[in-house]
Amino acid sequence: MSAEPAGGEPVGIDTEVFPDADAASRRGAELIAAAGREAVAERGEFSLALSGGKTPWRMVALLGDLAEMPWDATRIFQVDERIAPPGDDDRNLTHLIRMLSISHQPAVRPMPVTSRDLEAAAAEYESQLPERLDFVHLGIGPDGHTASLVPDDPVLEERDRRVALTGGEYQGRRRMTLTYPALAAAGKILWLVIGEKGREPLAKLLAGDRSIPAGRVENDEMTVVADEAAQ
Repeated sequence: MSAEPAGGEPVGIDTEVFPDADAASRRGAELIAAAGREAVAERGEFSLALSGGKTPWRMVALLGDLAEMPWDATRIFQVDERIAPPGDDDRNLTHLIRMLSISHQPAVRPMPVTSRDLEAAAAEYESQLPERLDFVHLGIGPDGHTASLVPDDPVLEERDRRVALTGGEYQGRRRMTLTYPALAAAGKILWLVIGEKGREPLAKLLAGDRSIPAGRVENDEMTVVADEAAQ
């Protein structure tokens, strides 16, 4: 179904609601695998970008166990990453590697957040991205942020670069993130929203509320997978 904001115009987001977090996570993994098979059948490869945070951990673990996921033809990129040392518990990469089985880890392209020149590193990461990512997974925070597109940060206004740095720290860390242009160009976007903390920002997202960063994401192929607690 499509969501409608107060003005009555559909915002083009399909929504699927499941009884609990495990079922929602499983559905997310299935959607990624299906998109992967489709992309490989059409072009021989699949580019997938995964967000950080705790919400997707179960989904990524399930994805790692799916035999129908075309791992040999999949490249995994990071949607965002904290500027922190290798192996730090704050790093999204640390948890992504833990969730994936060892055989899939070489497919991950980490954001180069340990570089001395972070601006150059962001530009280098952008050069590694395909022109159009096949599939991007996003989450949404209680304040409406998505990726590391956080409220009141200059990165929200980036229109030329597909990978950029936040202007300051957010929750104690500066970040590297995909920008709105990268998200707009993606083939498909999956929003995974789980738990009561996601209820208010999800309602705003589905209402097309552009006062939150998530509400400013534009893409013609977006799906929300949520559990009942977030609805």
